[in-house]
Amino acid sequence: MVRRMGRPRLSRGVAGRFWAGVREGLSTEEAAAAVGVSWHSGRRWIVQRGGVMPPAGVGSGSRSLSLGEREQIGLWHAEEVGGREIARRLGRSPSTISRELRRLPAPGNRYRSPPYLPSAAQADADTKATRAKPAKLVTNLRLRAVVEERLAKNFSPEQIAGTLRKDFPEDPEMWVSHEAIYQSLYVQGRGGLKRELTRNLRTGRAIRKPRRSGQQRRARITGMINIAERPATVEDRAIPGDWEGDLILGSTASASAIGTLVERVSGFVMLLHLPGDHTAETVAEAMITKISELPEQLRRSVTWDQGAEMARHAQITAATGIDIYFCDPHSPWQRGSNENTNGLLRQYLPKGTDLSRWGPGYLDMIAAELNARPRKRHNWATPAEVLDQLLSNPSDPPGVASTA
Repeated sequence: MVRRMGRPRLSRGVAGRFWAGVREGLSTEEAAAAVGVSWHSGRRWIVQRGGVMPPAGVGSGSRSLSLGEREQIGLWHAEEVGGREIARRLGRSPSTISRELRRLPAPGNRYRSPPYLPSAAQADADTKATRAKPAKLVTNLRLRAVVEERLAKNFSPEQIAGTLRKDFPEDPEMWVSHEAIYQSLYVQGRGGLKRELTRNLRTGRAIRKPRRSGQQRRARITGMINIAERPATVEDRAIPGDWEGDLILGSTASASAIGTLVERVSGFVMLLHLPGDHTAETVAEAMITKISELPEQLRRSVTWDQGAEMARHAQITAATGIDIYFCDPHSPWQRGSNENTNGLLRQYLPKGTDLSRWGPGYLDMIAAELNARPRKRHNWATPAEVLDQLLSNPSDPPGVASTA
């Protein structure tokens, strides 16, 4: 008989060490080389899990019996050492050893103790460990329908998980974690949700990737006031009317951009239409127009990075009465709300595209949809609801209306 030669199967422990390397910050190539496999094998593991790392410790042998331990069990079992003694020698639970010795009963030999084969037991353990378990989104069709409906409305998995608990407080079967939603979308074999729904996520990616920090820049601006001089009430998010702003840039060829303004307390978003260019003059004109639409109590301050587009900040302040503060260089976290919102906006305004084709009406539609999305920090109330509550009842903390 001719023996078929195929690709040797890599043990689960090798994959576990590969993911441990990725978790420590190694690239796919570096992690694969560290465990002695090809880049293609590492890439295959990444694709199979949709870029989602398994839990720490999976495949490492810390919880599961290793092949070496199984070989010891086989030797001691052949010497008729008892299960409790084997457990003591290995530092394992007696029930673990008992289950292991019952792993592979010989067919038709139910009443005699079968021989224990370590290699066969290891192969059986690897197969069962990688077998797809029925996920909640596979078995609960009602839950799956609700999740898919909300994904189609561009809700994030975290927003879906939060609103499910709010909408079905007495029905735990209608609860699911945001990570379970991501796993169902990305990991092969998890099933449940339609893979094409990844297009409705903020990134639209078919493979999950870690978040990266945004770009940083720039040069100093004449007459700017540093963020260190900003009143403490802005940092405390105690009073509405303080905003964070920035530009999101389009393709290099188009030199297009859109301005973003985010209210710090509520997360309410406004978008600036910048036709043709994003020079200081164009940005100043767009900001004056947009800020002038706000009621007086919402014109307290704007915090921006040190971009040349804000060279006419004094003109904006003179026309609107709003104070403008500038972040330290290379410090995007000082505009955390704005950075997060700009990431959300990339779902609608992808990188590398010509942003000048979108008119003010479309930008207002995007802002309205973002302002109608529930937010975790507001107990799943929307930014529009929170801002409306703050304007009508300024003494109430954000999110009170959502819990009443």
